[in-house]
Amino acid sequence: MPRKSQTESVSDLNAAPGGAAAVDRALSLLSAFQAGDAALTLAQFAERTQLYKSTVLRLLASLEHARLIRRQDDGRYALGAEVARLHALYAASFSLDGVVPPVLRDLVAATGESAAYHVRQPQGEDWTRLCLYRVDSPHVVRDHVRAGDLLPADRGAGARILIAFGPEAERPHGARDRALYETIREQGYCALVGDRTAELAGISAPVFHADGRLAAAVTLTMPAHRYDPQHIEPVRAAARRLNGQV
Repeated sequence: MPRKSQTESVSDLNAAPGGAAAVDRALSLLSAFQAGDAALTLAQFAERTQLYKSTVLRLLASLEHARLIRRQDDGRYALGAEVARLHALYAASFSLDGVVPPVLRDLVAATGESAAYHVRQPQGEDWTRLCLYRVDSPHVVRDHVRAGDLLPADRGAGARILIAFGPEAERPHGARDRALYETIREQGYCALVGDRTAELAGISAPVFHADGRLAAAVTLTMPAHRYDPQHIEPVRAAARRLNGQV
């Protein structure tokens, strides 16, 4: 009998309260896949989950039977067709309508300013900025952007976020813009006064998909005279709430 490992497995460290250990271990094998992994070896599964190879093999057999894992001709294991089927069902039933607006409403309640959810909208060979969701400030004096409006892709806090964390981040910029986008990435938000329109200020933070890709920008806008740096943290908190859910 092999001695019990002195290192706890990933599933032991993240066990579901009242759950089944065998299920936790099987799920830890699925979670072992990372971005860029087409398939994993038995050794990679064991290393990433901290489970014995014999245990991994038994769990893989069950996952393969359920079509959640597929064994390739080279002996490595890839995700199976059942994962794709479940993802299709999830995507069909999932709607941002139940996720984004409540976060924006909470942000407006906390700050008194207008909140929006901006995404990149393809436009020919380039892109523009689409206001996908918007919750207005209760103040009479505010900007009047609506959901569905297209906004500049190169000006405004939301646009700067979509550039700083998007593909453009890898392209050369002028020294001024390069310094701006480096600062945005370092601090994790963008706060600007008078960038899109002289009378407006904006604070924006990035929202990411579960795989780390940029999904959108949560943006708070207000008249320049009402700009308050204390609103930066509520914007960042709103973006964090949406990370991995969109």
